[in-house]
Order: sequence, then structure tokens, then C-alpha cells
Amino acid sequence: MTQTIPSVNLSDFISGDSTRKNNFVQAIGKAYQEIGFVALKGHFLEEQLVSSLYEECKNFFELPLEIKQKYEIEGIGGQRGYTGFGKESAKGRSEGDLKEFWHFGQLITEDSKYKDEYPENVLVEELPEFNKVGQEVYEKLEKTGIYVLRALAQFVGLDEFYFDGFIKEGNSILRPIHYPPITQEPKEAVRAAAHTDINLITLLMGAHGKGLQVQNHEGEWIDAVAQPDELMINVGDMLSRHTNNKLKSTIHQVTNPPKELWGSSRYSVPFFMHPVSDMKLDCLESCVDDKNPKQFEDTTAGEYLFERLRELGLV
Repeated sequence: MTQTIPSVNLSDFISGDSTRKNNFVQAIGKAYQEIGFVALKGHFLEEQLVSSLYEECKNFFELPLEIKQKYEIEGIGGQRGYTGFGKESAKGRSEGDLKEFWHFGQLITEDSKYKDEYPENVLVEELPEFNKVGQEVYEKLEKTGIYVLRALAQFVGLDEFYFDGFIKEGNSILRPIHYPPITQEPKEAVRAAAHTDINLITLLMGAHGKGLQVQNHEGEWIDAVAQPDELMINVGDMLSRHTNNKLKSTIHQVTNPPKELWGSSRYSVPFFMHPVSDMKLDCLESCVDDKNPKQFEDTTAGEYLFERLRELGLV
């Protein structure tokens, strides 16, 4: 299948040139209507920061298991800190995915109304640089995501800054993932089984090697491979609901590599952009008409997230 993931450049949107800006809005909107994924150049992550993050992730995942396990915090549904190998499975599957991961969350001020809602970030004593670099990357990806959502707001007929207030202090998560070498024929498990994301949008670092696949509207799987300077960005279920499926959340998976590559680890770092819990996800009026009647019940981001985490067995 030769269909490819469209590529856009964020510098067009922030160029101050209204034609370039509008072309970006139309291109990214069309990509999300047609395939639900886009490759983005011109984001705010410097190359040096990216390589520091990969180095620090490698340092963390190479720590002895008993050290990693002390950062596995009970009772918070894996929202912060470490989640061990095979603990998470896709909706409707019993096999755990072949991965372990870490969660960095939002930094909240003492006087924030969401202070008691979010667990504290977990700090790794052994690797102070891991904590620092993770937080920096979190902030750069959050900033990138804000601009992407500004473009999408315009595409669906909203004020450009519609999402800004919902993203500020949102429940976003940065998740460095380690897919360890595969040591025996997996029974049914893959590195990450076919799923859609829960959130508004996902910004993915590390989709440079093969493995990530996207399902198009004909049900065919397409390899989604980004250039080294690109982020892969997809629509999540929250945004899909909110836009009454005008912007589509796409099923994707991470397949196991060919046998000759089983011995190698794979790292990827998705940033799951979540709004604040009290954001209403009701279908937008601008996305409902006779041809496309309202498809979803009214709900809030917090209610929807809890329902999905329950389905995944995380709460």
C-alpha cells in the first residue's frame, strides 16, 4: 500500500503570512479527516534535547528491575512513574503489550484548582538528569500541541484560541516507552496492540523506525514512518467526539519487528495531550448538521478518561 502520511511544517502556521497559515490549517485539517495522522516539521523540540531524552530513557530502563520497581506507585492507575513490562493491554485484549514505560505529568502550582486532582510527579533519585530533561521535553511538546490545536480550531470553525484555556494545566502525559528485545516467539502479544488514543491529540517522538502502523478508512495497514526531524501527530478519541468525528481518531498499532531484529530494543516517546477534567466534550455545533447528525452523548473529559481507564484495567 503506497498511501503515505502527509507532512506539514509548523513554521508556516506561525510565519505571520496569512496565506501560508491558511494553507497549513487546510492541509492539517484534510490530513486528519482522511487518515487521522500527520508528520510535523518545525516543532519546538531541538535536536540536542531529543538526543538527551533518548540517552536518559535508556539510562533509566537499563537500571536493575528492583530499582525501577520502587518507582511503581500503587493506587494511582499508573498515571505517574514506572509501569512494568506487560502490565498494560489494549481495550478488548487479555495479552499485555510487550513494553514498559514511565509517566511524566503536568507541573501544577500550589494554588491551582487541579492541585488535588493530579498525582505528584515521581523523581528518580539515581538519575537527576532524567527528571530535568523529561520536564523540558514535556513543556516543548505541550507548546507544539497548543499550536496544532489552534490550527484545528480554525479548521472546524472555532476561535483560534478556543483550546488554550482547556490545555493550560491539562492532564497531559509524557510517556517514554521501552520495547525490550523479544526473546521468544510471542504467543499473541505485539509491542502495542491495535488501539485508538483516549486524549485530544498525541505527539509522538521516535516513529523513525518501522513498527508503527496506521489503519486507513479502507481497513488497510499503512507504515507510519517519520523523518528524524518530524513528530508524528494523531487525533485522539476526545477530539474525535468533540468534533463529531469530523476529525478522525485512527486505529494504530506497533508491530513486532522481523525476527532478525528481535535482539534490539525500541524506544518511543508519545506525549498524550489531555485537557482539564471539566472540559465539556459535547459535539460542537459547527460539526453537526443534517448530513452528519450528532453521534455522541454529552460528557466531560474527566468522566470519559475514567471510563476508558477502567476499560483498560488501569483503575
